[in-house]
Amino acid sequence: MSATTEKTPVDFWFDPLCPWAWMTSRWVLEVEKVRDIEVRWHVMSLAVLNEPRLDELPEQYQEMMRTQAWGPVRVVIAAQEEHGAEVLGDLYTALGTRIHNRGEGPTKEAVAGALEEVGLPASLLDHWDGTKYEAELRASHKEGIDKVGQDVGTPVIAVPGADGNQIAFFGPVVTPAPKGEEAAKLWDGTLLVASVPGFYEIKRTRTQGPIFD
Repeated sequence: MSATTEKTPVDFWFDPLCPWAWMTSRWVLEVEKVRDIEVRWHVMSLAVLNEPRLDELPEQYQEMMRTQAWGPVRVVIAAQEEHGAEVLGDLYTALGTRIHNRGEGPTKEAVAGALEEVGLPASLLDHWDGTKYEAELRASHKEGIDKVGQDVGTPVIAVPGADGNQIAFFGPVVTPAPKGEEAAKLWDGTLLVASVPGFYEIKRTRTQGPIFD
């Protein structure tokens, strides 16, 4: 009898609005094919993150936070609360494909199409302007952001380290999303540097936007 290998849980916090989180999520799904990991999806919110510093942000970004950031993430947290966290992966894929790859943007129409695609009720759109699950949204956001601090954004990834304690980090920010063994190499390297006590940052200026493929 062969022993079964338990997959390593990888907790991933996302906001469907963010194109860079979308890129990272597609990379992690590639890693899932070549490493013994299992992604568990969680909701975080750029609108919540930026509340304390909204007036300090560029005017265009402020407008996006006020008019585009709340609706989609409210629908996603409602889907989680009413249908279980297991629906988040497929829903995020449907949302991201429409919002980012197809260029539909974070509109009600895009979200409605995603709900229909994954078999979730259109009534979830009723939460677009509602706050019924705001406490749950803020709690999920806090769980993720508390692992890495307020100076970063989405996505947040957390994995168990060698000692059993979680290693958490923001990113990586990468485009296009690596595939196959390239995805695995980036995963292995990311975990290697993230596991070093006192390691905080590697960064360079972005010279291109997200490449959706």
